[in-house]
Amino acid sequence: MSELRTTTVACEGGEMDLFVWTPESGSGPGILLIQEIFGVGPYIRAVAERLADAGYVVGAPDVFWRFAPGWAAGHDMDGLTSSMEQVGKLDPATAVGDCIAALGTLAADDAVTGTPGVMGFCLGGTLAWGVAGHGDPSVCVSYYGSGVPDMLDLLDQVTCPTLFHFGASDDYIPSEGVDALAAAIGGRRGFTVNVEMAGHAFDNHESEMFYAEDAATAAWSKTMAFLGQHLPVGTS
Repeated sequence: MSELRTTTVACEGGEMDLFVWTPESGSGPGILLIQEIFGVGPYIRAVAERLADAGYVVGAPDVFWRFAPGWAAGHDMDGLTSSMEQVGKLDPATAVGDCIAALGTLAADDAVTGTPGVMGFCLGGTLAWGVAGHGDPSVCVSYYGSGVPDMLDLLDQVTCPTLFHFGASDDYIPSEGVDALAAAIGGRRGFTVNVEMAGHAFDNHESEMFYAEDAATAAWSKTMAFLGQHLPVGTS
């Protein structure tokens, strides 16, 4: 069983909570896990536990801490509407800076071996790509980050292996944007774009609106293989 604790991250203007899951072994490679718009709620906590069960030390920052600390909305239409209102208050550059600070806090944690990676879903998928471009994670896994296709200028700044997941029928991310990303990556070593036959947020098992079990299982298998290659458990 993993152990959950809360620590704080020193950010410009205050402190942000960072929820940390430590694997049963007591130590392991670190992964900064960045939330969807719904906050660090049951879904993100379940993903953190998956990763901790696989041997990773996982840190999930409270990204909305500046205006809605502790935000955790339901995964229904009401929760979607209220969460979108919160996203409207978020300054993306500031959020990326906060997440980079969280990456540093996680790297300094006694339980973490080596340089942590970053993983994010939805909003977090966009922020994870921003962290990869402006910070120094060991790896990046971005699930359906709607802002990623508009951030192709970061490609030359990202030095870590990166895996992108998208849904082929995502109403929030036009296929042209995914195609543009794939074209921009071209033959760059270490970058992979994976497209599943699903819509947006297909990994979110808490949402009847979005969850697609087959796509989620397939993408997670690819994620774990990617981490096993680039951020394996058992090495520093």
